[in-house]
Amino acid sequence: MAEIFALLLPFFGLILIGYLAARVTRQPAEALGWMNTFIIYAALPALFFKLVSRTPIEDLARIDFIVADIAATYSIFLLLFLVSRYLRRASFADSTIQAFGGSYGNIGYMGPGLALLAFGEAAAVPVALIVCLENATHFIVAPAMMAVAGGDRRPPLRVALDVMGKVALHPFILSTALGFVVAASGMAVPAAAQRLVDYLAQAAAPCALFAMGVTLALRPLKRVPVEVGYLAVAKLVLLPATVYLVLSLAGDFDPVWVYSAVLLAGLPTATNVFVISQQYGVWQERASATVLITTALSVLTLPVVLYLITTGLLPPDLVP
Repeated sequence: MAEIFALLLPFFGLILIGYLAARVTRQPAEALGWMNTFIIYAALPALFFKLVSRTPIEDLARIDFIVADIAATYSIFLLLFLVSRYLRRASFADSTIQAFGGSYGNIGYMGPGLALLAFGEAAAVPVALIVCLENATHFIVAPAMMAVAGGDRRPPLRVALDVMGKVALHPFILSTALGFVVAASGMAVPAAAQRLVDYLAQAAAPCALFAMGVTLALRPLKRVPVEVGYLAVAKLVLLPATVYLVLSLAGDFDPVWVYSAVLLAGLPTATNVFVISQQYGVWQERASATVLITTALSVLTLPVVLYLITTGLLPPDLVP
């Protein structure tokens, strides 16, 4: 267990440092803008390109893996949406944000660094596939659902074209696609360019985690909504359990792939959930509380997930 806490300390330590820095310096939220720009448009794309471009193309073609992972994620999304809509009588838009709160994890900021540190380079491919393709799915589902809810009054075709354009041109997707091209062609990246990619990739995790801490500090918790209780359980416990079960039933995957998917599924709610709620003016304060509370609780749940994996208590395949 000491090794697990030693593994997690740098991650939550960086979040804490960012949180304290924001509280002490009291910089405005706008001061974080260029940091987020660097993370989204340079550091994380470089990391995804590096991971994918160095992977054999046959490993990148495991569509069954990513389909199973996304199916598990959206089964929880659907469950939470139905609970919110029909049991708690929330609006369609509110129910959509709540469903994302319990199923959209912080896979972009926390996932790559933590999985690679826990499982080594063998985790590179599943992490890259999950981060890029799951995010692409979220980028499509969120505006589509909000358009149905009436939050976007543009013509449906205009909404669809705008969504597809944003997905196709997103830095994560572009960098991963370029990585696929390099991996498939076998071309060698020039040494100078590769060195630049390496520098940027090394900065991805520290900068992302620091920025996450700052973001949490800039949105202090005012109250704990009732919904956050079951959303936290769904996000930190039910989702990783569902991903594990679905992957076990879906096929015979490498243990590192299964464990990487389970670890990423157990990450706290993504800050993008608050961004989506803010964009559409829906459930904003509660979305912020969900991000903050699940992040705090993950300090307790992630060590348990890693303990189950590293001790062998969680076999790589429940149905051999």
